Amino acid sequence: MLTDDLHSDAHALLPGRTTESGATRRTALQAALGLGYAAAAAPIMAQTAIATSSDGLTAGEVSFMVNGFKVPAYRAAPAGKTGLPVVLVIQEIFGVHEYIADTCRRFAKAGYLAIAPQLYARQGDPAQYTEVAKLMAEVVSKVPDAQVMADLDATVQWATANGGDAARVGITGFCWGGRITWLYAAHGPVKAGVAWYGRLVGQPSDLTPKHPVEIAPILKAPVLGLYGEKDTGIPLDTVDKMKAALASGSPQAKASEFVIYPDAPHAFHADYRPSYRKEAADDGWMRALAWFKKHGVV
Repeated sequence: MLTDDLHSDAHALLPGRTTESGATRRTALQAALGLGYAAAAAPIMAQTAIATSSDGLTAGEVSFMVNGFKVPAYRAAPAGKTGLPVVLVIQEIFGVHEYIADTCRRFAKAGYLAIAPQLYARQGDPAQYTEVAKLMAEVVSKVPDAQVMADLDATVQWATANGGDAARVGITGFCWGGRITWLYAAHGPVKAGVAWYGRLVGQPSDLTPKHPVEIAPILKAPVLGLYGEKDTGIPLDTVDKMKAALASGSPQAKASEFVIYPDAPHAFHADYRPSYRKEAADDGWMRALAWFKKHGVV
């Protein structure tokens, strides 16, 4: 089972937040649409959380149908512009909450149409959970990779029909989304990927039949892997296994690279959590933008 490497107090509730009242349930629903932080991700570090303005952007919720199901998503793009490069922004285990929405706005400020689909929508609302273990057991572990790939295909279709350039699509993801980034780079119509500390190995199952190390040789797009030296959930020997798999693969696999940040833990880009490491996060962000530029997304 995939897990997020959280601090021991990560199961605490946000101040004043429960799961009992109707008002609180409405707040939880808003978090699923990028309008608040997921309760299970607490404690929230307000002093380091980045808030990117939507001025000059078209930003907010959209949705599209996939096999009869309405998938919600958060998107941000420069207002009034078309023919934009597209970046798929893939959630952590906590779903599409404020941090992911803000990341979309950061990409939009850089000229992208950025879109983050809520990839657990059929299985449940991650914003309703206050405990990581329950969220993993009741929602995340029930999400099939095949469903995610189909939802991302539909996300690309929506984005390119609504101002995005189908010839310039990239993908980036964090933790759970980092793993998905590797998988989609072997599956979908993207020119490049940036995977932030996504798991590389794992036990196969009916829902997750293959992991990044197994699909590495058949990558269709090069991926930049941004990982932390002190990530207790992703040992560096698994990075070495991934490097070996990439080296024997497609030209896109061979073009993939890793950056390992000394002393950085898991989730070092998550500015709203205690794991945030500004220097590594800032460097990774600049490398991500440069990677997309190098490989034709911009």
